[in-house]
Amino acid sequence: MSIVLGCTTRPYASLSFAEACARIADAGYSDVAVFGRDVVHSQSTRENVSQARQIAADAGLNPSMLLGHVQLDLGVQAAVDDYCALIDRAALLGATWLLDCGTAQEALYADYVTVMRQAAPHAQAAEITITLKPHGGITLTTADLIDVYRQVDHPGFGLCYDPGNIIYYTRGEERPETHVSEVAPLIATGIVKDCILNDGEPDVLVTPGEGLVDFATVLSALVAGGFDGPLYVECVGGTEIDEIDRNVRRTLSFLRDALP
Repeated sequence: MSIVLGCTTRPYASLSFAEACARIADAGYSDVAVFGRDVVHSQSTRENVSQARQIAADAGLNPSMLLGHVQLDLGVQAAVDDYCALIDRAALLGATWLLDCGTAQEALYADYVTVMRQAAPHAQAAEITITLKPHGGITLTTADLIDVYRQVDHPGFGLCYDPGNIIYYTRGEERPETHVSEVAPLIATGIVKDCILNDGEPDVLVTPGEGLVDFATVLSALVAGGFDGPLYVECVGGTEIDEIDRNVRRTLSFLRDALP
């Protein structure tokens, strides 16, 4: 089995999309996950989305994932319409996956599930799968993540596993190794992110393998549960571009060694 290894544009948030793609490709990745609403969002024109797709292609990358956001403040129906528009842009971009972070507003948990239930058929028709990752709030713990998945209950909606976020948002009270086997059969995509705790304060701006996540255990459990990729690197350590480049490149080798 060969799992697709991609990188998000987050490590290069200070650079243009074109420069980020060039550096990700130079590091050896095949795919890019497009983060940043200034690149593609629900109201992007066809021309802008096509331009982003071409920029990725020119770098030799497949823009297979887009980071999305549900505009719950618009109300349910408007949020559904906006998200379906985002799905259409994701399809035009050439993405397969639309990554979502849920909501931290407890009063809107039910609305979030309703929006996902209504948007998921549109995603499936567009050959896009929405994948929800742990991000606090409605997906604070692995159990919460599974609960949302079961509530939405549609083939156009899946889950993304982000082990660093499990530690980050629970402040270390939950470790990803503890429950990864339970969620593994439901995972469609994965985010590669580590996390450290400094006097109880979590920090994910650390290169994978240098924090608290036991990636060998996590990745083995995911694969044993049927996960076959893709994986996208979201965070590495470093503040200078040259250091970030080295860590992005090093993480690719780390993942290849860590995968079973």
